[in-house]
Amino acid sequence: MANNINWFPGHMAKSLNVMNTEIKKVDMVIYVLDARAPLSCLNPKFDSLCEGKPVLYVLNKVDMADDSISVNVKNILSKKQNSDCVLLNSTESKSSKIIESIMKKLCSKKLEKNERKQLNIPLRAMVIGVPNCGKSTLINNMCGIKKTKTGDKAGVTRGKQWVALKNGFEILDTPGTLWPNLEDQDVAKKLCLIGSIKDEIVDINELSLYLIDYLQNYYYTKFVNRYNIDKKDTPLETLECLAQKKHFLIKGGEIDYDRVCAMIVDDFRKGRIGKITLDRII
Repeated sequence: MANNINWFPGHMAKSLNVMNTEIKKVDMVIYVLDARAPLSCLNPKFDSLCEGKPVLYVLNKVDMADDSISVNVKNILSKKQNSDCVLLNSTESKSSKIIESIMKKLCSKKLEKNERKQLNIPLRAMVIGVPNCGKSTLINNMCGIKKTKTGDKAGVTRGKQWVALKNGFEILDTPGTLWPNLEDQDVAKKLCLIGSIKDEIVDINELSLYLIDYLQNYYYTKFVNRYNIDKKDTPLETLECLAQKKHFLIKGGEIDYDRVCAMIVDDFRKGRIGKITLDRII
């Protein structure tokens, strides 16, 4: 892309400050990752935030991600000290039930201590993650009812929201937060593709070429099955061929690049191409 992708609005800086304050009040962290780009969702600014706290990694949206890579990521994250990892599709009713038992396991010492002292203190967890990874949807699933705002684009949750669960847990929802100076532009592009960075600041045409190149290299069969294009041209040639097949043309028979590019990105985001993961862990 001609210009580096970087999106760190003021509310994100404020959110990091709030998290650094609120972390002292919680017993553990629930770290939600989009399974379509799980490693790219690991925010380096969260490393110090989580230090010393049990962490439950939730690989969300696994219904849209490559199963084998999701399992490998789960195995890696589960081996981290004082951590565990669960594969989840938080849009499925009651899919989050497993989280409660893992929370109890990770905080077993705290629970035993409270029980010895006969203290009825709720377990408190902070939910963190990049924008649009599904934090609020997960919390609503855990509640059984809608208590937090959700959306399919970045920046829906803007402030902290404490939510009390029926089982004695208290959950703090935090705004999706990126980090300043996204130096790795491959990571930035992946975050764009999963909707963690607003489309308004992205060149969707260049993003679609990046996606086509990736799909041709790692998910060629799925790409061919979706678009019925059986030759491996350059990403631009493939894009133009697809536009011709779909009759995405403007006056004079010229290719409507904006329309075909938007279609490809939307197909990926809606899972129409198949189960795709943008981070390679084999």
